[in-house]
Amino acid sequence: MADDATALDQGIEARGLIYPMPDAPAPGAAIKVARGVLWFRFALPFQLNHVNVYAVRDGEGWTVIDTGLRTPDSVAAWEAALDGALEGRPIRRLICTHMHPDHIGLAGWLCDRSGAPLLMSRLEYVTARMLMAEGTGDAPEDGERYYRAAGWNEGQIDRWRKDYGGFAKGVAPMPRSYLRLSDEDVIQIDGDDWTVVVGSGHSPEHLCLWRRSDDVFIAGDQILPRISSNVSVWPTEPEADPLGDWMASLAKLRALLPEGAFVLPAHGEPFHGVHARLDALKRGHEVALKRLERTLRQPSRVIDGFPAVFGRAVGEGALGMATGEAQAHLNYLEKRGRARRTRDENGVDWWIAVKRDEETT
Repeated sequence: MADDATALDQGIEARGLIYPMPDAPAPGAAIKVARGVLWFRFALPFQLNHVNVYAVRDGEGWTVIDTGLRTPDSVAAWEAALDGALEGRPIRRLICTHMHPDHIGLAGWLCDRSGAPLLMSRLEYVTARMLMAEGTGDAPEDGERYYRAAGWNEGQIDRWRKDYGGFAKGVAPMPRSYLRLSDEDVIQIDGDDWTVVVGSGHSPEHLCLWRRSDDVFIAGDQILPRISSNVSVWPTEPEADPLGDWMASLAKLRALLPEGAFVLPAHGEPFHGVHARLDALKRGHEVALKRLERTLRQPSRVIDGFPAVFGRAVGEGALGMATGEAQAHLNYLEKRGRARRTRDENGVDWWIAVKRDEETT
């Protein structure tokens, strides 16, 4: 565990954000980042190679926030953490910010091992249970239609079909019950009030936790310091507007959080400068939307929008998430009268920008 003063002395500043603790904890070890709060880091087998987990002292035990993916490395890191940094003290509650596998992958395992209840928002819990159930079935025809409409070729659709069900592979069987948390709920941890703040767009009903007494904000994926959270449309709800939800959430957080808040994100390092980061996240999507509208001066498919949305080419390994995010930007434009689509005889959607004199106000 690092001494607080030493960690602050080592802080760095980058792009308007201040990182008091730029050195991450080793697997199974922890760094104290705030009063009663420990920061753990668990490995992920992806390009984004880690996820942060936090433990808050709760009387004689701990409240844990998120779990990491279900992998042997994560289990080993948890065993080391439970006996080491967590001092063998009991886990009293497990709170999962949202239903993505790197956040709930070991929720069932940890709840079974500790006897702790699982706390989540309703939409996140129900969505996770739905995806776990779907993982045992065949790839749905709705999904094939969705990706064909986006411009995928038959080989890409075949690979998606063979890989279908990946969600359940990274998640231990979920607890069969949970305790619901909702926006503006206040829960007590070791005598401190923590306010639940809900955002949307990256996931349906993402939980954050805010200790107002010292403005510590456990953000999950709702505010990340160096990357923008994926905001995607998926085949289960092809006409959704998650980017609209995301932009509204950014505005909500900008109005709610003080500039001095200390943000504990799920990826990257804890930081100060929340207003600057929220402004940058909003600005990034606005720039992508403007580039996309320029692309749509000519009829374009979802996959043709990748360079506009991401500012670069996208490899096959990121095809699914890139398609979902490009679709989210197109749906956003469509719902605001700034783009429209036509489906051809092959089931492919062709998008075109709506000229200004055709726009609705």
